[in-house]
Amino acid sequence: MELQQAQTQSLSQRQLYSVELLRLSTLELDAYVRELAQENPVIEVEDPAPAPQTEGPDDLLGRLRWLEDNDSQNWFYQRLSDDELDPLARIGTGGGLEETLVSFLSRQLDRLKPEEELRRLVAYLIRCLDDDGYLRIPLAELSRQGEIPLGRLEQALDLLKTLEPAGVGAADLSQCLELQLERIGETGPALAIVKEHIGLLARRHYRAIASRLGITVDQVEEALRTIRELDPRPGAVFQRMEQIHYPQPDLVVEEQGGRLAVRSLREKCPPFRVSRYYRNLLAQSEDKEVRDYLNEKLRQAENVLWAAQQRESTLVRCAQVIVERQADFFKFGPEKLLPLRMGTVAQELGLHESTVSRAVREKYVQCSRGLFPLGYFFSRSVGAGEEDSPSVAAARKLLLRLIEGEDKTKPLSDQQLCEHMVREGCAISRRTVAKYRGELGVPSAAGRKVR
Repeated sequence: MELQQAQTQSLSQRQLYSVELLRLSTLELDAYVRELAQENPVIEVEDPAPAPQTEGPDDLLGRLRWLEDNDSQNWFYQRLSDDELDPLARIGTGGGLEETLVSFLSRQLDRLKPEEELRRLVAYLIRCLDDDGYLRIPLAELSRQGEIPLGRLEQALDLLKTLEPAGVGAADLSQCLELQLERIGETGPALAIVKEHIGLLARRHYRAIASRLGITVDQVEEALRTIRELDPRPGAVFQRMEQIHYPQPDLVVEEQGGRLAVRSLREKCPPFRVSRYYRNLLAQSEDKEVRDYLNEKLRQAENVLWAAQQRESTLVRCAQVIVERQADFFKFGPEKLLPLRMGTVAQELGLHESTVSRAVREKYVQCSRGLFPLGYFFSRSVGAGEEDSPSVAAARKLLLRLIEGEDKTKPLSDQQLCEHMVREGCAISRRTVAKYRGELGVPSAAGRKVR
């Protein structure tokens, strides 16, 4: 016999919930919690009716068994047929079940039955995928954030890449196409092109590709036909159909002592509480089955509660940095919107850019100028990277204002609009003016002239 001591790091269920909840909109979070409350009696979304005092342990045990048997959170831990693994067979079915990329991958993962720690890590990576199925967060960053050995994450990613649809888990387009070609056994020029010359392919430099690979242009074009049959966005089929909804503000910007401050508008966050009745029952019950079940549900509720609190804190922190960076917008209007990148906000908060991206997704802020999605405040510069250059959104707003204020009998030409914008501190070319004008759906000077 030999005694060994080893230190291991495991991914907590809290981290999984944190990743999942952060990207949800307010409406999605409320729906998520209400659905969870249907399967977890410990979670109370609204003030519950007084618990019946006549309910005995046997009655409670029967009810808990029924809840456990019907626990929808475990639906994908069932044995599945090949037909059930087809996402197209489940989308839009009469039962109303809406397939998601996360649930589709999770069901495949369970069918493989990997050891528990590996399963948990793959589940974590699944929740880090974007809507297209890409894992754009470097593994080194995930390793640092979750204090997880990099080697274990690499094993988890390798397993994730074996799931359907082919291409999920890729870091970029090149790797996504490479995974799909390898899945179908492609070893010819198409594979070499997507691995080494995707930039040349995008620019249609077929002769350059042919020269570098030592093949003919006809062979390049034949490989291109194979590549065109691939899916550059393998997760897109699972994206929800757009639904008409009225956005609700999550945050409000207020002036406090000459400073702009962000305040959450959620009256209650997290939007539920842990039932005191079931906490007391857990402390008093001597039935092992009751205690085990309640312990499991209590842990789930506390983990989701913690993740919801983290979500709210991260959202407010991100919004505060955005507001401070875009203070001129809130004081003077959209024409003062500055270029801002998510990476800048992430660096200031010590977060990864993908965390900021998930935090601001479908979140809205209310201010004196109206209701705006947080994503509105991220815009590239019209200049060559100058921090003080106007943003593209501000340039378009200025262009529209100049056109609306022109003499309609003598409308401004694109060159004249360009000169006016330069005088306003927005130096862009005449060609860019024409481009923005077209994007705004504004006709040329001849089309705007009133006779």
